[in-house]
Amino acid sequence: MSELRRHWTPTAVAFLVLAVAGLVGTWTFNVFAIVQMRDFIGDLVSGGPAVSSITVDLMVVAIAGSIFIIVEGRRLGMRFAGLYIVLSGVTAFAFTFPLFLAMRQRRLTARRSSPDSPA
Repeated sequence: MSELRRHWTPTAVAFLVLAVAGLVGTWTFNVFAIVQMRDFIGDLVSGGPAVSSITVDLMVVAIAGSIFIIVEGRRLGMRFAGLYIVLSGVTAFAFTFPLFLAMRQRRLTARRSSPDSPA
């Protein structure tokens, strides 16, 4: 049994729980759309299970991305990494997450080019 628990960090467990929540949450609404014989694409502009499915989808991705920002920001010593999450409330996560990834890449490149830092 200990072999099954090996390498499962709290972060890995959180991502796994979010994966299950994403699957169950989105497919619950997808099944509603199928059972009700809804026009999934048409419902995107008028409401219905399609909108709920996409809402759950985006919410789970935003939570997983926020966890990644916090964990990776700490690991790389990026100051104010949590600010990307806060800014997503007034802009959009579709903006702040790629912005964080760009700043992360800059940090990784700087660490590699620094003569006194480990690779």
